[in-house]
Amino acid sequence: MTLRNFIRNRYFVAALVLLVLAGGGIAWLQNRGAAQVKYRLAAVKIGDVTQTVSANGTLNPVVLVNVGTQVSGTVKKLNVDFNDHVKAGQILLELDPALLEAQVRQDEAALASARATLDLARANEHRSQTLLAQEYVSRQDHDSAVQARKSAEAQVAQATAVLAKDRTNLAYTVIRSPVSGVVVSRAVDLGQTVAASFQTPTLFQIAQDLRKMQIDSSFAEADVGKIKVGQPVQFTVDAFPDRAFYASVRQVRLNATTQQNVVTYDVVVAVDNPEEILMPGMTAYVNVIVARRDKVLLAPNAALRFHPAGAAAETTRQRPGAGPEKGQGPTGTVYVLDQGSPRAIRVGIGITDGRNTEIVTSGLKDGDQVVVGTIEAPAAQGTSTLRMRMF
Repeated sequence: MTLRNFIRNRYFVAALVLLVLAGGGIAWLQNRGAAQVKYRLAAVKIGDVTQTVSANGTLNPVVLVNVGTQVSGTVKKLNVDFNDHVKAGQILLELDPALLEAQVRQDEAALASARATLDLARANEHRSQTLLAQEYVSRQDHDSAVQARKSAEAQVAQATAVLAKDRTNLAYTVIRSPVSGVVVSRAVDLGQTVAASFQTPTLFQIAQDLRKMQIDSSFAEADVGKIKVGQPVQFTVDAFPDRAFYASVRQVRLNATTQQNVVTYDVVVAVDNPEEILMPGMTAYVNVIVARRDKVLLAPNAALRFHPAGAAAETTRQRPGAGPEKGQGPTGTVYVLDQGSPRAIRVGIGITDGRNTEIVTSGLKDGDQVVVGTIEAPAAQGTSTLRMRMF
């Protein structure tokens, strides 16, 4: 063997040994990393679960009456203010009646004139009737007298109607409360001029009874199918953040509202407010309780979200009888440790409250441990260097 071939063979052997050692080191590191994976476990347990759907809404009185005016005028007297309690028929304000009173006097004069004309027409008709019998006037003259009497009667009827209309308008200058309740809004001040046009201006808003209120809330179409009349409701308001209020669903309205391709439905919630601490316009954060299960098997939602590497392969190897039959509703997968490795179990699932989910059918029982995550072991301190001395 020549010197050149000897040196070439030594380098070849060294390279081969280096490759073998490197491959073994990589495999050792992979096995070492795999051995470092630990699993976080949690127990399935018997408990209660409540499923809710949530939305925001606004508190409003059940009956809110807008009080307006049918005539124009200047506010002469203002008798109530915000938060005042009023009775049905109570005077809220009075408009200056001067113009309408003058119009009524003019109408009364016109009616008196029409009545005088009617008296004369009746007398002329009676006289014409007597003269016609004595053949002192013609039939045509008598007919004219009859027509004049009828025309005078029509004028009296017209003047009477005009007077009645203006007297009614005069009565409208006194604004009265149509219901008993609380003044929640006042839109006029003393001396202000209000104008009644095609749309009646709103002067006051009166809530009939603040002890009975409602929440108008908008629920997405994905949730509205779960909501039924009579379901219990829990809600909070910013004014009392540490207090929960309870109510019930009164109505699910059929008219949909679409904004930016999002469809929502108005759900009306009936609220008792005996302390009258809830005020109109407050924002309510509504939770409708759509389902509740007591003393059922519960699994943490984290267990249903956990999927280790190779989860699909593990699922196909689950033991017979460990999962639900097909067609029994929604299903999910949880994992238990079997000789240190996660094994998939197919489970039937029910309602959820966002933290725990009802387990309907499975091979699990109370107290069983399921995998909810992994814990990575900390890397070893320091580093080791593999050195190889070349020949």
